Amino acid sequence: MDTNEFFAPARTTSDEGGSRSENAPDTETHDGASGAAATEAGVAKVPDVLDVSSVSGDETTATPSGKPPVSKAPRTPVWVDLLSPTNEEIQDIEKRFGIEVPTREEMQEIELSSRLYDEDGALFMTVSVLNRAASDAPQTAVVTFILVKKTLITLRYADPVPFKTFIRRVNRSPSLASSADAVLFGLLEQIVDRLADVMEQTATDLEGLSNQVFASPEDRKSDQGHQDTLRQIGRAGNLSGKAKDSLLNLHRLGLFLSTQTRLKKDAKARLKIISRDIVSITEHANFIANKVTFLLDATLGMISLEQNNIIKIFSVAAAAFLPPTLIASIYGMNFEVMPELDWQFGYPVAIGLMVLSAVLPLWYFKRKGWL
Repeated sequence: MDTNEFFAPARTTSDEGGSRSENAPDTETHDGASGAAATEAGVAKVPDVLDVSSVSGDETTATPSGKPPVSKAPRTPVWVDLLSPTNEEIQDIEKRFGIEVPTREEMQEIELSSRLYDEDGALFMTVSVLNRAASDAPQTAVVTFILVKKTLITLRYADPVPFKTFIRRVNRSPSLASSADAVLFGLLEQIVDRLADVMEQTATDLEGLSNQVFASPEDRKSDQGHQDTLRQIGRAGNLSGKAKDSLLNLHRLGLFLSTQTRLKKDAKARLKIISRDIVSITEHANFIANKVTFLLDATLGMISLEQNNIIKIFSVAAAAFLPPTLIASIYGMNFEVMPELDWQFGYPVAIGLMVLSAVLPLWYFKRKGWL
C-alpha cells in the first residue's frame, strides 16, 4: 500500500517582476492511510521585512510587516499514484476528486467500453502493461489512468519497471511533472520504451536460439539441450504475445485520446509520436512471433529427424540379423532326419552362412546410403 502525490514545480516571483521555476516537486507518501493535499514547499519572494505564518493543513502567503497573512487553498497535485491502495485510500480519492474509482474486478474487463470512457469530464483509461519481463514468468499488469481536471490518477496493483523509471526521472527533473498531461504522456512514452527494449532483447535471444537449433550435429547437445531450447522458445513466444497485448491496449488508448478536444497542440504532437512508435514496435513484435513459430517448427523437425535416425538404426539391425536368425532357427529344430547334422563341415558351414547373411544386407544398405 503506497500512495504518492506529485506537485508541479512551484513558481516564485522576483523583485523585478520576473519569474523562475525549477523548484523540486513536492511528493507525499502515504502508507496504508488516506492521502491529504501537501503544503506548498517554498515561499514567494517579497520585500525585506515580512511576517510568515503557517497553519496546519493550509498554505499562507507572506505579507509585509503589520498585515495579517493571507490563507490559500492547498495545492492540487498533478499526479496521484495509487499502488495497491486500501479501501480507505480509494474512498478518500473519490471524495476529493468527485469520481468513482473502478474496482480491481472492473479493471480486468476486456470490453472497450469498460476500459476507455468519459464520465462527467473525467477520462478513464485502462491498459495492460508488461511486467516482470526479465523473469521466467512474464505477466501483464492492468493499470488505470484517470485524468480528472488538472490531476492524473494512476491505479495499479503491480509495480512495472516504467513506473519506477519515470518516478526516478521526475525526482531528477521536476519539469517532467509540470502538468497532468505531461505526466500521462511521460508514462506512456516510458511504457513504450520499455516494450521496445524487451522486443530488442527478445530478438537477440532468438538469434542465439536460431544458431543453436541449426548448429552442426557435433555441436548440438543431447535431448536435455532440446528441452532447454524448446523452453526458451516458449518463453520468447509467451513474452512476445504479452507484449502484443500491451501494444494493442496502448494503440486503443491512443485512438481514444486523439478524439479528446481538451488536449493541447504539444500534447497531440507527443501522442502522434507515441502512436507511430507503437505501430513500429507492433510490426517488430509480429516479426518476432513469426520467428518464434519458425524456430519451434524447426526444433521439432530436428528432434523428429534425430528420432528417425535412431529408428533407422534399429530397423537396419533387425533386417541384418534376420537371415542369421532364420538359419540358426532352422538348424535348431529337433528333427531326426537332418543330414547336415551328421556332416563333418555342417557346423562351420552354418556359421559361415549366418555371417554372410548378416554382412550382405549391411553392405547393400551402405551402398544405398541408408547407413
